[in-house]
Amino acid sequence: MRISIIGAGGVGGYFGGRLANAGEAVVFIARGEHLAALRREGLRVRSASGDLALTVEATDDPAAAGPADVVMIATKLWSTGEAIAAARALLGPAGCVVSFQNGIEAEDRLVEAFGAGRVLGGVANIAAAIESPGVIRHTGTMAMLQLGELDNARSARVEALLAACQRAGIEARVPEDIHKAIWEKFVFLASLSGMTALVRLPLGPIREDAQTRALFRQLAAEVVAVGVARGVALDEATVELVMKRLDALPPQMHASMLGDLQRGLRLELPWLSGAVVREGERLGVATPGHRFVYVALKLHANGRHEKA
Repeated sequence: MRISIIGAGGVGGYFGGRLANAGEAVVFIARGEHLAALRREGLRVRSASGDLALTVEATDDPAAAGPADVVMIATKLWSTGEAIAAARALLGPAGCVVSFQNGIEAEDRLVEAFGAGRVLGGVANIAAAIESPGVIRHTGTMAMLQLGELDNARSARVEALLAACQRAGIEARVPEDIHKAIWEKFVFLASLSGMTALVRLPLGPIREDAQTRALFRQLAAEVVAVGVARGVALDEATVELVMKRLDALPPQMHASMLGDLQRGLRLELPWLSGAVVREGERLGVATPGHRFVYVALKLHANGRHEKA
């Protein structure tokens, strides 16, 4: 299976590295110093689940990468438009594209660009990032992919990609409802990103304080309400599962958006809390908690705010 990965950061670099190490024909679409390091020194993955060091195929020219059976998009959300343009040059005649980005809007954009028949739904659960050019640091041991057809049918291409992941030692599954899986991640991620960035603290103090814990629950409930209005199979039990997950995680954990905020980098805020607000307005669902988070952080959304 020939797999092209657009975005060789934490998600793309980790899972792409595992697939390449298992013998799949993987090409990374990358740029800058990271691309230079991949070409010069190969890809290195540092992980409690096993380190990797391997020579990889990497380029900044999608047209030169050749047709792919599967195009995986693993960029930040603001790069989705660029990723779609790259995917057009990469897709083989019978190829498909799957987004492992955050949020709930990527699938809609991919369907608009390529048609539903060429798009898979995807969910990546992992804490990983570029530690230095050419090096991916995987924090903890959680590393799972979920994937599926948008109509939830079990297709040959889904089975082939699932088998490739399993050969690579990647925990992967095909959920009964890929849309529900995407939204379940979104409920947790939008709430965790919003809260940890808002208070500039990891989740330990947030869950221990009654008022910040209540606000976290409110944020989760708002996302569930928006999802239900959109027709996703969520319910109050989803909120309880999110709170149980919150209590089970290490107290020092925080969303990557907090790290981006602290380093003055661009934020995925418009596609997380911002998306909750937009969808709530469209569907007539009140989202005051996420609106507050969005307004409180929006001046930082494009990176470090400089005084005029």
